[in-house]
Amino acid sequence: MRLKFSTVAIGALCALAAVPALADNPIVKGWYADPEIRVFDGQYWIYPTYSDDYKTPDRSKHFSDAQKQLRENKMVRPSYGIQTFFNAFSSPDLVHWTKHEHVLDVENVSWAAYAVWAPSAIEKDGQYYLFFGANDIQKDGETGGIGVAVSDDPGGPFKDAIGKPLISAFHNGAQPIDPFVFRDDDGQVYLYYGGWQHCNVVRLSDDLRSVETFPDGSTFKEITPPGYVEGSFVIKRKGVYYLMWSEGGWTGPDYSVAYAMGPSPTGPFKPMGKILTQDFEIARGAGHHSVVNIPGTDDWYIAYHRRPLDETKGEHRQLAIDRMNFNADGTIRPVKMTNEGVKPRPLPQ
Repeated sequence: MRLKFSTVAIGALCALAAVPALADNPIVKGWYADPEIRVFDGQYWIYPTYSDDYKTPDRSKHFSDAQKQLRENKMVRPSYGIQTFFNAFSSPDLVHWTKHEHVLDVENVSWAAYAVWAPSAIEKDGQYYLFFGANDIQKDGETGGIGVAVSDDPGGPFKDAIGKPLISAFHNGAQPIDPFVFRDDDGQVYLYYGGWQHCNVVRLSDDLRSVETFPDGSTFKEITPPGYVEGSFVIKRKGVYYLMWSEGGWTGPDYSVAYAMGPSPTGPFKPMGKILTQDFEIARGAGHHSVVNIPGTDDWYIAYHRRPLDETKGEHRQLAIDRMNFNADGTIRPVKMTNEGVKPRPLPQ
C-alpha cells in the first residue's frame, strides 16, 4: 500500500526535522570537573579539571627529576597523581563540542608534578594565559601553588610563563588553588583564588605575570564570604559585581554554589544565598561553576560539574550547562539543572 502525505504534513515533518537538538547534560564524555567557560575567537571554550581515578598509562618519562622527586616525597590521593594535564573543549554553539587534548601538560611546567586543577583563561594582546593550581600544597615552603602558562592559541599548547608559581604561599589562610582571572571594564585584571575556606583577590600586572599592590598598599585582600569553601568566580552586570563560590564538601551531596553582590571588584559583598544545589531527580554534588554572557545580550549560561545519582566515587564528575537568569532587582534565580541541556546558541558574528 502506498502512503500519501499532504503538502501540509510534509511541511510539518520538515519543520520538525529542522528543530535543533539540545546539548544533553553531560555535555561531553568523560569525568571532568571545575569547568571554566570562555569566549575566544568566535568559539566557546571550556577548560576543566581532569577528574578520573582509573589507571592511566605510565607518564613518568614526561617528568623531570625534580618532578619525580616531588611525587616521591609526598603521599597524594591516587587521582591527584594522574592529574598532570588539562584537556579543553571548544564549540560554536554550546551543543557540539570538540576535544583538545593536553592543552597544558606538566611536561611544560617544570615545578608542577600532580594535582593540576581548576584552570582559568584570559586573552591579552593576542596571547592566551592559563592560570591553574598544582601540587595541592599544605603549608608554606612546599613547591606548588598557582601558576600561569601562555600560548598563542586558545587550544594550546600552553607553556609555563614565569618558571615558578605566581602565588606559592598561604596568605590570609587561603590555600593557593582555584584561580579565577577577571578583567574589569577599565582593563585592570584581578585574580581571585583560595581554598580552605578563605578567598583572596589580588591585582595582576599589565603583562599578567606578577602580582601588584592595591592603591592602599595592600597586596592580598581577603574577601571571604560566609560559607565559602572554594571555587570563586566573578561577573559584572549592570554595574554590580557578583562574587560566586562553592560551599560544602567536594565529594559530598552538599556541594553547591552561592553568591553575593557588591559595588566593586573587592566588595564589600552582601551574601544573597544559593543558586545551585543537588536535585535528587537529576544529579548530586553540583558546584565549582563558571558563567558566560553572550556578547551584546543579557543572556547568561552557567557551566558546572555534578555527580550522577548512581555514582559513589568522589572523582566521578561530569560537565553540564544550563541557563542562568536574573530577577528584575538584579538577584539571581535558582538554577534549574536539566538532563536535556541548552539549545544551540551560536555566537553573534
